[in-house]
Amino acid sequence: MDGEISAEGLWERIRGDDAVRIVDIRSPERFGRGHIPGSENVPFAELTGRVERFAGEEHVVTVCPHGKASRQAARLIGSFEGFDGRVESLASGIEGWSYELKADEGGSEGPDAPF
Repeated sequence: MDGEISAEGLWERIRGDDAVRIVDIRSPERFGRGHIPGSENVPFAELTGRVERFAGEEHVVTVCPHGKASRQAARLIGSFEGFDGRVESLASGIEGWSYELKADEGGSEGPDAPF
């Protein structure tokens, strides 16, 4: 793992069209309620079996509710033998993301959404 990235830092990379693959490790239900546009959902429990899909990526950012589990996910991706890029965790998690969120069609904004 290469550390953490702030919400502002990630937003700047996205707006600047920098190559970054955003991996949201929350459950599909919570992901569907609201996620960072362009991110993909790989639930934490499935990450080990799907880590090879990140081989060859230059920059991966992992996202979770509060920035804790995504650190573990970033370490897991960074330790994968086929991965030699940069991997960071979103420091604040989705909770600290004050920018645009995208909800899946049919996703509902409940009192605990998007967490």
